[in-house]
Amino acid sequence: MQSFRTELENPIVEKDIIDLEKKIRDFREGKIHEEKFRSLRLARGVYGQRQPGVQMVRIKLPFGKMTFNQLLRIADVSDEYGSGNLHLTTRQDIQIHYVSLDRTPELWQELERDDVTIREACGNTVRNVTSSPDAGINPNELFDVSPYAHAFFLYFLRNPICQEMGRKIKFSFSSDEKDTAYSYIHDLGFIPKINEQGERGFKVMLGGGLGAQPFLATVVHDFLHEDQIIPYAESVLRVFDRYGERNNRNKARLKYLVQKLGIEELLRLIDEERIANKSKSFVIDRDAVPLPLPPEVIAYPAWDDVVNSLDYQHWRATNAVAQKQEGFYGVYIKVPVGDIKTERARQLVEAIRPFVADEIRVTQNQGLLLKFAPEAALPALYISLKELGFATAGFDSVGDVTTCPGTDTCNLGISNSMSLSVALEEVIYEEFPELIYDKEIKIKISGCMNSCGQHGLAHIGFHGSSVKANGKVVPAVQVMLGGGTVGNGEGRVAERVIKAPSKRATDVLRTLLNDYKLNATTSESFHAYYDRQTKDYFYQLLKPLADLSNLKDEEFVDWGHEETFNTAIGVGECAGVVIDLVATLLLESEEKLEWARAAYAAEAWSDAIYHTYAVFVSSAKALLLDKAVNSSTQIGVIREFDNNYVATGEYDLQGSSFNDLVLQLNKNEPTAAFATSYLALAEAFYQQIKERRGENAS
Repeated sequence: MQSFRTELENPIVEKDIIDLEKKIRDFREGKIHEEKFRSLRLARGVYGQRQPGVQMVRIKLPFGKMTFNQLLRIADVSDEYGSGNLHLTTRQDIQIHYVSLDRTPELWQELERDDVTIREACGNTVRNVTSSPDAGINPNELFDVSPYAHAFFLYFLRNPICQEMGRKIKFSFSSDEKDTAYSYIHDLGFIPKINEQGERGFKVMLGGGLGAQPFLATVVHDFLHEDQIIPYAESVLRVFDRYGERNNRNKARLKYLVQKLGIEELLRLIDEERIANKSKSFVIDRDAVPLPLPPEVIAYPAWDDVVNSLDYQHWRATNAVAQKQEGFYGVYIKVPVGDIKTERARQLVEAIRPFVADEIRVTQNQGLLLKFAPEAALPALYISLKELGFATAGFDSVGDVTTCPGTDTCNLGISNSMSLSVALEEVIYEEFPELIYDKEIKIKISGCMNSCGQHGLAHIGFHGSSVKANGKVVPAVQVMLGGGTVGNGEGRVAERVIKAPSKRATDVLRTLLNDYKLNATTSESFHAYYDRQTKDYFYQLLKPLADLSNLKDEEFVDWGHEETFNTAIGVGECAGVVIDLVATLLLESEEKLEWARAAYAAEAWSDAIYHTYAVFVSSAKALLLDKAVNSSTQIGVIREFDNNYVATGEYDLQGSSFNDLVLQLNKNEPTAAFATSYLALAEAFYQQIKERRGENAS
């Protein structure tokens, strides 16, 4: 692999890309352990694929926003470095697949030419900050949340407090109380509010999450002033970094820390951390995300024949919504399974240019939202979209199924969720066409229990599984019912009802919808219907479809496959854990010491202090491994160092404990004076450890 020079104007980004290229070379030459390298590449958006030798690259699009040029740039990059396909995700990102690891620095460089990043799109970091896609045009919103989501993206990108956490952190901002960004299943979710004084703020939800074990978030603030949301989030991340689990990734999310410590103790620790924050108050630039300019007004053809057609009327009723800006419409595009071929993406941009503003947003159900379409332009826009196959009615309806990639590309995928999604949508459009107007019931599919397709918050959800029959493994779906958004921070987790062979999922759906149609009372919501009937009712209703005594040969084959099913699951990479090797940890300490010195030289006191804290923890953890002590949290490392080295007299800290030494971190303001003294203590501590291990001082 040859080194290359970037040609970017941003020196921080340039350094990032050159560093990635160097790390890849070191990995190829055996200088970096595979587990350590996995952590490094994940934090730079490079994720191992199910297929050996290629990577998925996730592009981080804050709140799903991109310009026409950015979409074109992403398409060009996918053609050059990937498979020529763009996959839209439930976190409003775009993924490119089948990328060579060695070409990822070049790929990143090309994306950055249009201000598109892959930094921290994966790994143990703050993932993409999502928001309701209609932010800025929603008639019911109190204010546009886009600038707040943007501020979170900027503040926590490359922030030392969240680069190597135990697991990922997810933030969301909803436009209004409908909570379309799902605050209740996020580590921190925000819903806009205005208090009696007319000040802006947010209802704050903490500790939610999906995955194999979903947790609903807790309301921690009914109103938190807008200037305090970033300081509060900073305190949360600092506490999570120190107290969060690191060895068992299945218990490493913030929701488990809430469970472990209790909400009151966690809130106490968060409050205690505020003194050390970089920002005690942070004023959000409300103008940071201006509304896009409407298209130039032109004379649009009347298209009476189109306007009077049933297809157009269905599309207009389900895919076009009036904006709060009078005379303009937001137009949603339904994208089956979230996949767009690059050539179609280019054609889409050219087709919509005359009719909408230069802004596209990816939606949480893997579609697209266009903004500022003049009402008179809707027929012409419809025709342009229809020619490309992008005018299917029923956006966000029962017939708009959300799915993860499943076994197409994911290491953890058990079943082919994308092919199942297509089959379920066919059932809706062919047998229940009236349901394209029903936007209450949501159907969501994941290829495994991890809920990347968000089956845990579906009214009707499926996740990939398997059952055994006649000595063979049968592809199956776990049927989940009764989940979904209630509103204003309230939500419901779907309940596991029954497993059925995957090929019967379409019959499961038919059975449920027919029963709802026949037995729901007038205007009864699906939630009310589910609660009235009870879980056992649905178990009994679906039990015949779970019967394995009458399996057909084709039921041993998953959707979209021809070969007999097998559960070939790889190693998940949603947040790789760094391997605990002494040499690796000491190298990390040295690297973090360099970062601390660089931040100190730049007078970035808070960053210097946090990098310094990381030096203490990594160095102590390395020494503890000499005694086979492997603590699963940073606070545990600090306490175990006291127990195993200070209390035994092996380390003399002049009457102080290691706990008191290190946790000066959250007892002091981030001043130049404290940064100076704290860094000096860490340098001395690191030097002691190197000498103890018989290494020469650097």
